[in-house]
Amino acid sequence: MMHRLFVAVAPTPSVCDALLSAMGGVASARWQRDDQLHLTLRFVGEVDRHAAVDVAAALGGVRHPAFAVRLGAPGTFDKRGRVDSLWVGVTPPEPLHTLHNKVDAALTRAGIAPDGRAFHPHITIARFGRRDGWAAAGFVPLSSLDRIGFTVDGFTLFESTLSEDGAIYRAVERYAMAR
Repeated sequence: MMHRLFVAVAPTPSVCDALLSAMGGVASARWQRDDQLHLTLRFVGEVDRHAAVDVAAALGGVRHPAFAVRLGAPGTFDKRGRVDSLWVGVTPPEPLHTLHNKVDAALTRAGIAPDGRAFHPHITIARFGRRDGWAAAGFVPLSSLDRIGFTVDGFTLFESTLSEDGAIYRAVERYAMAR
């Protein structure tokens, strides 16, 4: 059996509430549910059970102090010229980049290939079908997000299962960071 894994920061309930209250105004968007909101530090991909155990153990060795962040401006990602997702940025990016690099190094030691993609700290709030992404260009949050902050005091290894209703995420293991 294969396990589809990723490492992420789960936002606090108050941040999730703020994000949920900001959603709307884009008719074609598939808005993320509360249990889908996260800040991905590193996508691992599909691994077998033995590799999943190695990944979980390697992440236990990541050391990083807790730090404060806040939500930033919205933006979009596209695939082959079409908008694929709508997200809210997280700032300042520097401590998140450092944490991402430490997670990536731990995963590399566990036999997972290094992440070749640029890391851009964000929380995805909506996804779009092949013909609908153009509508995201005019997104204005329904409520202000720029003063919403939280402390990153840990991260989680998640398993993702794809379903007709979107991805279902299950926390495999949580890792606390130094305060």
